[in-house]
Amino acid sequence: MLVAISAAQQNVPTANAENIRATVKYLSSDALEGRGMGQPGGELAADYIGKQFASYGLQPAGDNGTFFQSVSMVAIKTLPDTTFQLVPATGAPLNLTLLDDFVTNNEAQKEISDIDAPIVFIGYGITAPEYKWDDYKGQDLKGKVALLFVNEPVSDDPNFFKGPALTYYGRWTYKLEETARRGAVATLIIHRTDLASYPWEVVRNSWGNEKSYLQLDGTPKLQAASWISTDTAKKLVHMAGLDLDQLFQQSQSRDFKPIPLDVKLKAHVVSRLRPFVSRNVVATRPGSDATLKNEAVLFTAHYDHLGIDTSRKGDQIYNGAVDNATGCGILLELARMSASAKDAPPRSMIFAAVTAEEQGLLGSEYFGKHPFIPASKITLDLNFDALAPIGEPQEVEVSGAERTTFYPVVEATAKEFGLAIRPDAQPGAGHYYRSDHFSLARVGIPSFSIDEGQLFAGHDAAWGAAQAKDYVENHYHQPSDEYRADWNFKGLAKMTQFGYALGIKAATQPAEVQWQPGDEFEPARKK
Repeated sequence: MLVAISAAQQNVPTANAENIRATVKYLSSDALEGRGMGQPGGELAADYIGKQFASYGLQPAGDNGTFFQSVSMVAIKTLPDTTFQLVPATGAPLNLTLLDDFVTNNEAQKEISDIDAPIVFIGYGITAPEYKWDDYKGQDLKGKVALLFVNEPVSDDPNFFKGPALTYYGRWTYKLEETARRGAVATLIIHRTDLASYPWEVVRNSWGNEKSYLQLDGTPKLQAASWISTDTAKKLVHMAGLDLDQLFQQSQSRDFKPIPLDVKLKAHVVSRLRPFVSRNVVATRPGSDATLKNEAVLFTAHYDHLGIDTSRKGDQIYNGAVDNATGCGILLELARMSASAKDAPPRSMIFAAVTAEEQGLLGSEYFGKHPFIPASKITLDLNFDALAPIGEPQEVEVSGAERTTFYPVVEATAKEFGLAIRPDAQPGAGHYYRSDHFSLARVGIPSFSIDEGQLFAGHDAAWGAAQAKDYVENHYHQPSDEYRADWNFKGLAKMTQFGYALGIKAATQPAEVQWQPGDEFEPARKK
């Protein structure tokens, strides 16, 4: 099945929907066992993608003339012997249940850590000078446990934490990094479905299995990086004579000050450590211009998922069909199209299937820090992550594109394809900080993901919204994210064609893409 293209795109290769279907069907099959990192299925996926790149005639861009970039990691499995106990100054302690009440990981990569430390409530745990916000107010966290809410202060003001849109300050990754930097031994993030944008089961599934980290590089790490459920948080603060809802309201003010609680966390964290090497899969088509070929447009998608959970009853394989066999299908089709084009654009094209996105964007973080050409020479990253094959989209989401000087080109190209640009349907979910383009943005590369909107041919927007809601609630990070024979891949082919057109334009225009002046990632671009 070939997707129709506009007259302006008649001289470029055409995306084939059935190629994308074949990739999704294979990568999400039970044979690949959920593509877990450091597991046989993940290795099979990397090998498959590398062989596909080679078959197209692309050049390897990995280590030592191969298609593979080695990424050293440590897999950590929190074992059932792990215990959390909340100990008040007076009264009986409360024993918590792993997975039901809390999840935790030892980011310090120790097999055993024992913690007996006071808990300090620090609101959202944010220091943001540009918004005149500081939750810490000089509070010393060394040797203590930080208790905080996920997300960030409630705001409708676009000049204050970007209004309803989530900034990186609201992401759990920022909070763990910041509290560790300030000397905390443990952090307890309070989960609320409305604030996190996903239910506790997603946290449980993501953190309850083996979780991977890049090998230690000297950056401070927590011995117990943790989430606790809302009910557990209510019990915890009640032990200190406080009310969680009132604390939430207090956390909305710039005047908030940390509140030491008369409660300690007594924890025994037992972990199984498994060092391993995973791989990014990287290929390139060199540009045609003698000078500009040293610059590049980058296309990315992660190939990993959650692997197998043998402790789970019933279906144990997290097949990851939508998340993200679909992005890999698009990436491979983009690579095939680029390789088959008669003429290369002036700049080079790089195709990177990255590992360990589900573990915290680790593969893309490593690639961003160790690209085979300088990050300053990568003009743009276009990322593809979890596109539902449910029909032909009439809209496209390109959240973050407006932060770059490339946005007028994106607008014009969307018009050529008959696509309306839809604003982020869930700006409070912080999707910009939850996929691999963010790792590239952090090292200065103008980056964004391409996704469908919610309006599909033959349906109204309410139908599209219902499909998205059903996926998040019933399939996201669950074994039921499986390939379906009745899926319609015509829309993914259209997204591929759209991404290819953007990539060619970025690779052809005279000037490199830049961040808009004042953007949070502009300083990294100027380094």
